Amino acid sequence: MISNQILQNTIDGLKAITRTDLCVIDVEGKILVATFPDAEQFIAPAQTFVESPADSQVVNGCQFFKVFDDHQLEYILLAYGDSEDVYMIGKIAAFQIQNLLVAYKERFDKDNFIKNLILDNLLLVDIYNRAKKLHIETEVRRVVFLVETNREKDGNELEKIRGLFGGKSKDFVTAVDEKNIIVVKELAENETYEDLNKTADVIIKLFKSDANCNIHIAYGTIVNELKEVSRSYKEARMALDVGKIFFEGQDVIAYSQLGIGRLIYQLPIPLCKMFIKEIFGGKSPDDFDEEILTTINKFFENSLNVSETSRQLYIHRNTLVYRLDKLQKSTGLDLRVFEDAITFKIALMVVKYMKYMETLDY
Repeated sequence: MISNQILQNTIDGLKAITRTDLCVIDVEGKILVATFPDAEQFIAPAQTFVESPADSQVVNGCQFFKVFDDHQLEYILLAYGDSEDVYMIGKIAAFQIQNLLVAYKERFDKDNFIKNLILDNLLLVDIYNRAKKLHIETEVRRVVFLVETNREKDGNELEKIRGLFGGKSKDFVTAVDEKNIIVVKELAENETYEDLNKTADVIIKLFKSDANCNIHIAYGTIVNELKEVSRSYKEARMALDVGKIFFEGQDVIAYSQLGIGRLIYQLPIPLCKMFIKEIFGGKSPDDFDEEILTTINKFFENSLNVSETSRQLYIHRNTLVYRLDKLQKSTGLDLRVFEDAITFKIALMVVKYMKYMETLDY
């Protein structure tokens, strides 16, 4: 079904060109859009016209036309005016709305296909058969972007992104739940992951002016076949979740950036608890004071370089060494030793992951 806004824009445009008033009424007798104020007087004749076998007729000087969608009556179009060309203008308007119905139906069919594709609801043979019917190429480079907003969609976010990609008929923009918009983007042979970041930045800028809209974007790896699009979607889904845990300050996160966070995210919680108990005993990194935590994070940021870390913390080198010695005594791990540093870093990430999962439980 065509949105009322599209219908309004269409008949407004036609009126501006032809100087003829137009009105669209559904088969239930409801006025959807009109360019003249007293359209209600034509509701009863329109409902009578619905039952008529004629495709067009004149009632009280107004031309009536039926608009079908695949032999199913959808709308009654009224053309009203003094011009001798009213009939022809009405025929053109009816034809235009007919074309809109076809376009919307095709987009609806493609939307359903893409949704079922990314959710793995299609057999392999169905993917290729339906893609052929919908004129969707199967062997081109594509990637899936997942756009998450912080509020339930009122249709505005989806339409904004559709507007951004609207001119590119080979890209698909759809939604499978209340807060996530999916963009399946076709890529040229020379497009790289750097270009994908630029595309994500363009989407981010689209919402920057809306202070109430907090947006995050994730994308999967580039795939070469239509059947692999669901994998790119799953990767984007994981990137969005993992990004919230380990990349809190980033609005855009790629699956290829996740690193070890991707592995930790797939660990069962009981195994994580066992690991933390082995590393810290009965303690938790939450028990460390702010000074120690700041020191640890800065030490990791500077690749275990004592001199650079002490310089950035504005402390004497010996003070940093004292803190590291103190941490070693309490945990048994010396962060100046690479293997111990790796173990400690993973442990911190595991704790962060566990805390995030606890928030989901509640």
